Amino acid sequence: MSTASSTESSSTEPGSTEPGATAAAPAEPSGTETGRAPGRFGALVDRFAPALGAYAVVKATGLTVFLLLLSHTGDYLKKQPGRGGGANPWDVLGTWDGVWYQRIAENGYDPQLIPLRGFPLATYYENSAAFFPLYPWLMRLVGAVTGLGPYGSGIVVSVLASLVAAAGIFAIAERLGGFRAGVTAAAIWGLFPGSGVEWAVYSDSLFVALSAWACYCVMTRRWLTAGLLALVAGLNRPTAAALIAAVSIAALVALVRRTDGVARPLTAMLITPWGLIGYVAWVGWRMGDWGGYFKLQRGAWNRYFDGGASTLRTVMDVITGHWDFWQSNPVPDLIAIALLIALPGLLVLLWRARPPLVLWVYTALTIATALSSNQIFGNISRYLLPAFPLCIGLAFALRKVRLSSLVGLFAMPAIAAGWYAGYALFELGIP
Repeated sequence: MSTASSTESSSTEPGSTEPGATAAAPAEPSGTETGRAPGRFGALVDRFAPALGAYAVVKATGLTVFLLLLSHTGDYLKKQPGRGGGANPWDVLGTWDGVWYQRIAENGYDPQLIPLRGFPLATYYENSAAFFPLYPWLMRLVGAVTGLGPYGSGIVVSVLASLVAAAGIFAIAERLGGFRAGVTAAAIWGLFPGSGVEWAVYSDSLFVALSAWACYCVMTRRWLTAGLLALVAGLNRPTAAALIAAVSIAALVALVRRTDGVARPLTAMLITPWGLIGYVAWVGWRMGDWGGYFKLQRGAWNRYFDGGASTLRTVMDVITGHWDFWQSNPVPDLIAIALLIALPGLLVLLWRARPPLVLWVYTALTIATALSSNQIFGNISRYLLPAFPLCIGLAFALRKVRLSSLVGLFAMPAIAAGWYAGYALFELGIP
């Protein structure tokens, strides 16, 4: 192994850890002595299985409740397929944005700006180019390997990506607050408002998986890997700009301090934005308009930066009981208000965990992006789902709570998540 690659994978030398990181644990006994699976795979199982198990339990519980609620009301049978409806309860998991991803996985892209007249808030027809390509590419790959259709492939990609995301959240929280904090953080992310899209035909789980591991790589000074993950995340969602900025700023600080030389942090900075830039440029080139992607987002979906004016206006409408604003959905809107009320407290808890700079920048920019754009207000719970460090701060505060107490504390949210993070999002709103 070369010296560069050895340095790239090392993060345990004295003085190299981020503030708040826990000291390295003593070496585990061999698999023969403990009865555990030997080798590196066994060590990974021992480390991550509790967190992934806790996450899977709360997700499976919430999904079961979600499907039971759908079966109880039967409202999905009265709605259009793709718009909260379908022939079976589980079809709802492939509606709304999921329909677009399935179309892309089957047919690819045809970026166009087609004028639409007669609608006050829309000037262009909707087009699949608004959705970034990484997730549907993986759907197509899984379909080719397994023979599953777009819906099944999308669910497989999302579930697997959610487990990778939960593992990344665990690894970061474990580094900051220990094993118990890591397991708790993974479970909390599965209970977060908006988490109903984690096991649906949505790209959110994939994005959080890339973001969490990119941040972890920055914390462990694996700069090239962090840069590559940020680059790939830029092919998944436009909000990857928050991750790109976080990795780049952390790399710039490392450059100024000369803690990791020049080549690796500088390379990370240079490569991070090209996934995002490349896709937006490709769409503009295909449309014959370099600003085509942004025109499509505003003209077809009414999504654009407004400095938070629409969020503030909608908050005032909701708390005063006025439901006449664009895309008002009372139940998801009230859930969004509750999350905004809790947000300052979650940020205080994150501050007490003493997170490294990369987590602060990523969290702050993710929140700013969610609150400073014109959007469907009830979707704030989903737009803040990528802000996984908020879960870490709460987990840090709960790390000394007894296991039996934690189970009791999470039991009702795991059940209720099927409603507030699933049914309310897909059936009472538009995720």
